[in-house]
Amino acid sequence: MNLFSSACLAVLLTLAPTAFAASPKKAAKPEPVKTVRVVLQTEKGEIELELDETHAPRTVRNFLHYVDGGFLEGGVFHRTVKPDNQPDNKVKIEVIQGGINPARESEQLPPIPLERTNETGLRHKDGAISMARDTPDSAVSDFFICVGDQPGLDHGGKRNPDGQGFGAFGRVVKGMDVVRAIQQAPAEGQKLTPPVKILRATRKP
Repeated sequence: MNLFSSACLAVLLTLAPTAFAASPKKAAKPEPVKTVRVVLQTEKGEIELELDETHAPRTVRNFLHYVDGGFLEGGVFHRTVKPDNQPDNKVKIEVIQGGINPARESEQLPPIPLERTNETGLRHKDGAISMARDTPDSAVSDFFICVGDQPGLDHGGKRNPDGQGFGAFGRVVKGMDVVRAIQQAPAEGQKLTPPVKILRATRKP
């Protein structure tokens, strides 16, 4: 090997680590969250909801069935839960609960599987909307809205003895003043008297 060839080989060996190094991979951008806006027009004003289809798809699909089918027209907010009306509960919460038009209860879909907060990442923060239930997979059409943060309703929370939490699927983006007005409406125990009517529920374009 002559002097020129040796010099060329030395240059190639020097460059090799950088010339043949793998290009660094760009971090994948997180996919945008797919949401749907729904407006509830109540006797006390308008509540606008943002539903998270990406993280709670089954629950959102279930709720939209009742919105699109007109089930919430004639529905009611019928329950208010405040610190002073749950004397038998060690874990106190603050929510309002509503549901579809009672005359259409026979048309409800079967209960849906619980989408747990430890799987969806959606927590019961102030304004969260979630599904009411008894056993873990028994939610049908009743829903509730949180007034203030309610960690006792998340997976592992102590409000429900089974510890599975409830299925949050969105949040209020406008109208928390209306939510609070409903919570403070006249009630006998936790039963709103009279219930607050839902006049209309529509998707927002």
